[in-house]
Amino acid sequence: MFEDFIATHGMLISGSILIISYILIASEKIQKSVVALVGASLTLMFGLLPFHGYIDSQTGKYIKDVFGYISFDVIFLLIGMMIIVNIASRSGMFKWLALQVLKLTKGHPKLVLFTLAALTAILSAFLDNVTTVVLMMPITFAIAKEYDTDPVPFLISEVLASNIGGTATLIGDPPNIIIGTRAGLSFMDFVNELTLIVAIIFIFVISILIFLFRKSIKTTPEKMAYVANLDNSKTIEDRGLMIRSLIILFLVITGFVTHDITHIDAYVFALTGASCLLLFEKPKEIYKDVEWLTIFFFVGLFIIIGAFEANGGINFLADKLIQLTGGSIKTATMFILWGSGILSGIIDNIPYTATMAPLIDQVQHTIPYTGTGHNPLWWALSLGACLGGNLTIIGAAANVLVSETATVKGYPISFFRFMKYGMLATVISLTLSSIYLYIRYLH
Repeated sequence: MFEDFIATHGMLISGSILIISYILIASEKIQKSVVALVGASLTLMFGLLPFHGYIDSQTGKYIKDVFGYISFDVIFLLIGMMIIVNIASRSGMFKWLALQVLKLTKGHPKLVLFTLAALTAILSAFLDNVTTVVLMMPITFAIAKEYDTDPVPFLISEVLASNIGGTATLIGDPPNIIIGTRAGLSFMDFVNELTLIVAIIFIFVISILIFLFRKSIKTTPEKMAYVANLDNSKTIEDRGLMIRSLIILFLVITGFVTHDITHIDAYVFALTGASCLLLFEKPKEIYKDVEWLTIFFFVGLFIIIGAFEANGGINFLADKLIQLTGGSIKTATMFILWGSGILSGIIDNIPYTATMAPLIDQVQHTIPYTGTGHNPLWWALSLGACLGGNLTIIGAAANVLVSETATVKGYPISFFRFMKYGMLATVISLTLSSIYLYIRYLH
């Protein structure tokens, strides 16, 4: 009786769990990893996903078990990169790099803002955004203190730059990891297709921010000279660790870049690099600093979305999207780009992308694309989800972290102060992305 009820109403029940989970995640009343795990537990309790796979006697199709819906390649890639970055940061190499770049700017505040933003964007292409802003914030507060100026313009520029820069590569932003694994896109696919437009967006957005912040980042020649002469000789705390970390980072990124030749998945290189570095460390200390809340959030979310997919929800939404766009690849691409950009600014872009990726996977087989290269629907999702994170202060984890840290330091960033600049950056980014997608794929 109960099994028949679940079989009949599975899509409604799994969809309800997904929607309620989204609402709770957006409200931030309960920690999001807890929401995801509770939702996953309810999913399994209701039998919405089988614990063991089996062959359906009527259709002859293999029905995946719950583990078939957890993208372990995403999980392992995240864990590997978290360990590598955590170990590398202990050497002081990232702080040294930041200070060294600042010295090259001669302390000019506008040039400092641009340089900090550029460094953030570049680091975000290879590290996760949260790690990048964690590394950049201490430098930013120190510089603002010496300038005797408000650090908020620098912080806002950096967090917007982190979301822009993270869009350029497979590992730069978690949504891209989800998209890459679902669509079979390599590290170089992202670099080849998105680096140019990301660079253009960065230049446009940061140039406008420098103009808008021009009156609030003024300083004196004396303070400019001080910043230009900061002592960077003792920043590296462990040269041996720095050398090991640089070698491993170089080899791991080389592995990402050569995927099309080796056909070895990115998570294998990340885990291998992390394992090699752990040989010289105390694992307990390193494991404590891995963002396990993020990992468990992903696991729970994959189960919730997997149940919705297994019970026909993704097929249902795909059909509705096709009807809405009239089966036009141009309309669908723009709809996904702007829809993703707006929604990712309202809700966390990770659960949004995890829901949309299987939907795009379904739709791409129905809406024909006759051009060259990968289907533009994937790039629309990537650009929309990653760049849309700039819309509001809750749009991405890095935004929230910077906001909370600035408040603790005595420089609160209000929701609407951030949104004033975030909305402008998002509209510029999505407009430029629309032009790029049309010229590159749709004309």
